[in-house]
Amino acid sequence: MYDLPVHNTDGSVLLTFDPVPEENLGALDPAVPLTASLVVLWWDQKCLMVFNRFRQAWELPGGMIDPGESAREAAVRELFEESGQRADSLDFAGVTKIRVAPDDRLEFLAVYRGSVDTPQPFAPNDEMSEAVWWSPGEPLTDLHPIDAALATLCPLER
Repeated sequence: MYDLPVHNTDGSVLLTFDPVPEENLGALDPAVPLTASLVVLWWDQKCLMVFNRFRQAWELPGGMIDPGESAREAAVRELFEESGQRADSLDFAGVTKIRVAPDDRLEFLAVYRGSVDTPQPFAPNDEMSEAVWWSPGEPLTDLHPIDAALATLCPLER
């Protein structure tokens, strides 16, 4: 397990992770926006990480929630756009609060946990140049500490 807070090298900070029910997303502090969804996707006891071309770092697939889109819809869309994967199962894992650098704003992120029985091949795209199935605890150069922490906090339940 991880002790919070967890700091990224860019100054962003993972403040909290709460394994609340998905229906509680509507009851979050209205002063802190729910901006994005992340997916912790598992296959063969390994977690999918994608390499972001712009941030030059390994991270969990995910991204902004579009207007009119639910957090779950954003998770499914972003997972496919960034990695070409479609989860065979996808459960809500919880909500995290982060302080985003460099402007120190607070945001909530919805975190989903899923698995695939047979991963699809990765094809580089405009945002992501590589994908890897990572075993938590193993070294992975340029892995964002926040993403490593979330992967560890969201193991695949058996």
